[in-house]
Amino acid sequence: MSSWVGMRATATPSQIDAVARAIRTTPIIDHHAHPLLKPEALSKHPLLAITTEANGDAIDSATTSLPHLRAVRQLASVLGCGLTWESVVARIEEKRLGCLEDWTAECLSGIETILLDDGLDDEDDANAYPWHDDYTRSRCKRIVRIEKVAEDIIRRVTAPGKLEESDKKGGDVHDHAFNHWVKEFGEYIVTALDDPDVVGFKSVVCYRTGLDITNESGDAQEALALQDFKAVMAEYGPQGFEKLKTKSMNDFLVHRTAQLIRDNRFRNKKPIQFHTGLGDNDLSMAKSSPSHLQEFIRKYPTVPIVLLHAGYPFTRETGYLASVYENVYADIGEVFPCVSQDGQERILREVLELCPWSKILWSTDGHWFSETYLLAINQMREVLETVLCDYVRKGHIGWRAAVDLVRDVLFKNANKLYHLELEFSELEEETGLAHGIYLSDAELLRGFLKNQPAPDFVRICWNDFTASQRMRMIPFRKFASLVNEGKPTDIGITTAAFALIQNDWLLPNVSPTGEYRLYPDFSSLKKGPIEGHISMNGEFREQSGAKVPFCPRSVLQRAVEYGAENKLSFLIGFEIEFLLVERVDSKPDNNPTTRYSTLTTDGHAWSVSRYFAIPRISTLLRDMVAALEEMGIYVEQLHAESATGQFELVLPPYPPVEAADTLLHARDVMSALATAAGFKLTLHPKPFATACGTASHMHISLSSSSSPSVNGDKPEVYHPFYAGILKHLRAILGFTYPNPASYERSRDGTWSGGRWVAWGTQNREAALRKVEGSHWEVKVMDGLANPYLGVAAVLFAGVRGYVDREALVWGDCEIDPAKLTANDRKELNVTQMLPGSVEEGLEALREDRELSEMMGLELVERYVALKEFEMKFLGEMGDEERRQWLMERY
Repeated sequence: MSSWVGMRATATPSQIDAVARAIRTTPIIDHHAHPLLKPEALSKHPLLAITTEANGDAIDSATTSLPHLRAVRQLASVLGCGLTWESVVARIEEKRLGCLEDWTAECLSGIETILLDDGLDDEDDANAYPWHDDYTRSRCKRIVRIEKVAEDIIRRVTAPGKLEESDKKGGDVHDHAFNHWVKEFGEYIVTALDDPDVVGFKSVVCYRTGLDITNESGDAQEALALQDFKAVMAEYGPQGFEKLKTKSMNDFLVHRTAQLIRDNRFRNKKPIQFHTGLGDNDLSMAKSSPSHLQEFIRKYPTVPIVLLHAGYPFTRETGYLASVYENVYADIGEVFPCVSQDGQERILREVLELCPWSKILWSTDGHWFSETYLLAINQMREVLETVLCDYVRKGHIGWRAAVDLVRDVLFKNANKLYHLELEFSELEEETGLAHGIYLSDAELLRGFLKNQPAPDFVRICWNDFTASQRMRMIPFRKFASLVNEGKPTDIGITTAAFALIQNDWLLPNVSPTGEYRLYPDFSSLKKGPIEGHISMNGEFREQSGAKVPFCPRSVLQRAVEYGAENKLSFLIGFEIEFLLVERVDSKPDNNPTTRYSTLTTDGHAWSVSRYFAIPRISTLLRDMVAALEEMGIYVEQLHAESATGQFELVLPPYPPVEAADTLLHARDVMSALATAAGFKLTLHPKPFATACGTASHMHISLSSSSSPSVNGDKPEVYHPFYAGILKHLRAILGFTYPNPASYERSRDGTWSGGRWVAWGTQNREAALRKVEGSHWEVKVMDGLANPYLGVAAVLFAGVRGYVDREALVWGDCEIDPAKLTANDRKELNVTQMLPGSVEEGLEALREDRELSEMMGLELVERYVALKEFEMKFLGEMGDEERRQWLMERY
């Protein structure tokens, strides 16, 4: 099972995390969007339009589209409502009636500034562009829609009074009107070029007559436009220009604008944005491909041109044009949220196939409703993280380059193109901490080793499905040379790593062929667990860089991300209950299976002080606390538990992954010190039949979100969270009570959490003990459980409960649930018993499809199969042999 240290150029988990943080914290210059509606106009426009370009009767079909269903899930998550469109609409209405300003601010969170095209129809229903300044960090600017300007002018110069004035001058009245139109349009564009609040122009010629713009000379274009102007006036009169529909006039406008930009005396040229690709049903899709603009682009090489909306579905054409013409830029807006998630990922990949990221911009294309901004931003960050982190893992792009890409696409490219002169300053994450500097693995290692001698070995650790802590050791000299030379530090581990039981027997029907890569997470660096060693936890990846579904640490990270998507974050604190026993060579009864004996009792009991007067033990406990403190793990409490030689050490709260990392490392440290002192430290849940059992209780607190609607301290947030845990608790025990010994401990009336699905305030006989507010204790977990899987199962269940607004139908149980009367049980809904065996727990896990899907069906299938294989092996032992065998290993 050995393997050389990996030599592939790929990123570490901490570097991947740096890319993800950049995606979350980079402020957005939204370079193309539209104004929000005034409150009184919100009901005049269909909210269904947030994910579709359809209108009229066609819009109703949007409810069966993938973009709509995704929007419902995301909005329901943010709003804390049911997963139906009706629930979302009702909750949005509540937000509007409550405090519309707060909801708008939440939807536009993360935006530095918006460049607003205010030329949409129904302009009286919309707020003016400066109104949006209240919701962005920097003042908003204006994009001038040239067709709207031209249509306003043409209505003015062809109004009855104006035509009569022209008639008095003599000559052709239509010639006069046309010349006035051309003159006023040119003056407007020139004024806009000098206006600091106008940063660019927008053309919707794609809608009017298509992007196949003719490229006649200036005089010829004007002559054709005049000819069509007269024809329209003759047939329809002024009302014929409600929207410009003649090709020559539309082409003339675009050319005239480009000429004025080209000839402008200022060196900084303001760009023209072109709508390309998808849009309302009044455009001609055949003429919406940006490839039609190629000759126009060549004609004006000094005029910046922005191709909006990724040209979808002509995405590759967009990327190509931006890659080969210096003056062309590719926007990848509007496809968020109007295209499915798979489609968005494909669009981003297709643009990046050719296009330099220095030519790519992003926009929301937000319009009318603030929810369009919210969905666009959330979906963009999700897709960027998926695609870019995948590229980084595969070595297609370095992690630092990926961070640069994110900052360029979301901020710096637009800042430069539109001459905004804004200073780049990262947003704060929900933790309240800004991450302005991303440390490389080499920097993390150097910082960790500062002011201490170099170690002898580096451990890279993982915890398998049997909760066996495994690791690989690399001599520090070798490891340091890899890091300093910028070479990868991942190592090869057989794929059989998650098909082994404690004695390395391989699960039948699983082949030992194949290899995963184990990546050390440098952010988890800790000294120890013994002198001369430092340790890190690792994450498993496929050879391609893809996540391994069996990696417990990755599953927990996914659970944390699921919480973050729903504005929930957590602190987890563990209690380490452990028993000190003595090794014996033989016993008077000559029983060869007896390897460990209890310490001399000396009146040991819960929280008594006399054991701390025994020098060997008091010194060991002191050394444990001191060693952990030296590693930055500050013990909160330490006391005697009920069984002879049993103690409890309380760890501080940490974010979930760090909490599980810390728990495993602390156990290793304590076990090593106990061995050195002549003891054996065991986590066996019931090491001696008549003594108190040993658990690994987990404390959870919900952290408050930056979102005003999600406060972890409010019952409306934590009640559905813990209701979700109770709903799935029987299945959760498949991970938290993973061994027959777990059920030897699990008894009513022993402070172990009991046998019932129940909760109670300060009730240590209940499976869930409410401590205070959102701080609750999960008592049904022991030291034989893989903590990553146990915590992940609890968090997935809780977050799902919060998302589904699960009702806490279980009442507050004030006594031992086992002592409730039948009427009490009915009243408190304490009707389900917890599994009574490993087999029953695994069956509950199998049957809970919802939890299994969240954990990963492939993982659950493998985990259950391995546990059944383990049970068969353990079942062949006698009770005492099995007890001693487990004490050797835990």
